[in-house]
Amino acid sequence: MVQAAVMGYGVVGSGVVEVLTQHTDSIARRTKEEIGIKYILDIRDFPDSPFQDKFTKSFDDILNDDEVKVVAEVMGGVNPAYDFTKRLLESGKSVVTSNKELVATKGAELLRIAKEHNVNYLFEASVGGGVPIIRPLSQCLAANDVIEIAGILNGTTNFILTKMIRENMPFEDALKMAQELGYAEKNPTADVEGLDAGRKISILASLVYGKHVYPQYVHTQGITGITLEDVAYAASWGGVIKLIGQVKRLEDNTLDITVEPMLIEKSSQLANVDDVFNGILVRGDSTGDVVFYGKGAGKLPTASAVVADIMDCVKHLAKRKYLDWADGDASVVKPYQETSYPVYIRLSGNLPKQKISELVNTLFVNPREIVRSNAKPNEVAYAADDMTVEAQEKAMAALEENGIEVLSKIRISDL
Repeated sequence: MVQAAVMGYGVVGSGVVEVLTQHTDSIARRTKEEIGIKYILDIRDFPDSPFQDKFTKSFDDILNDDEVKVVAEVMGGVNPAYDFTKRLLESGKSVVTSNKELVATKGAELLRIAKEHNVNYLFEASVGGGVPIIRPLSQCLAANDVIEIAGILNGTTNFILTKMIRENMPFEDALKMAQELGYAEKNPTADVEGLDAGRKISILASLVYGKHVYPQYVHTQGITGITLEDVAYAASWGGVIKLIGQVKRLEDNTLDITVEPMLIEKSSQLANVDDVFNGILVRGDSTGDVVFYGKGAGKLPTASAVVADIMDCVKHLAKRKYLDWADGDASVVKPYQETSYPVYIRLSGNLPKQKISELVNTLFVNPREIVRSNAKPNEVAYAADDMTVEAQEKAMAALEENGIEVLSKIRISDL
């Protein structure tokens, strides 16, 4: 029997224990080893738990027990998870995690330590929860040059946007509903401001392109500025608005990586990914577009991915899996101001519409007016072709100087 430990007994941690104990026989059949839980680390007491004899408040119990070969870190956050993980890897124990913040900020270092000590650091659950993406990218699609990855990586924001699109529900009301249903935290900043999706796309970019892309280098914009007017114009344009995490390698070998709301056409495979579901599109040079779809969070879906990593570690006790990337810096990423893409703009002004149109035509590339029913007086919207972000900002400043207010600017995607 291989002994494992679980650090953290919250939603995911309790799910990991549940999956391991309820699927003992099938797990043993697939790994050729029975996996036991020797410790569950948590500072709280669980007097009514059937696993009462396994709880400990001391990390050292796990660290110093040579019988423990694999540890699931499902605590969340960077501290103390980083220190614990580092010490476990240095002691010769493999670690698996669902902790996207830790992998996104410390992944290169922890993978290096794992390699030096011939153990594994696996994190399938850190991006898609129960939706497999790390293993397919590192194994099934490994023969491809990955041209681009783009996805709906946060179920909370996708739920909110779905309510706005389908039910004409204002952002604030949709957020409140998400909180009442348990999809959004009391403090929803990490979700609605795009931070959660930013960590996930940084992990995918690091894995695929070989150098650590730290979250601070990812342009990140949330959905708090999206209005029902924008949703209506997107529909008139022929699409929907989704929060997309996207990365692609450019000709100069830098990465265009971003998390931001985007207009995507209804024909896109991601356009109909709704509610709390996630969808991740991988564009390979040999496979073309491959899409992974499912619930990106939740107790048992995420726990399932964590347990699969535990099983993988047990299968590779004698020889580590190849999963690695080098450290990186700001030079890996193209400055956002220099990136180029088509753009949607929504404007308001007291100038005659013809005058606004003339100004827009002189400032933007091939702008086409988008018309919607019940538009507000003095409101007009356009879709324009590729311009650098720097050029877009100069054009918007020129509009403002002429008394035209820029109400919204949203990237138009080619997905």
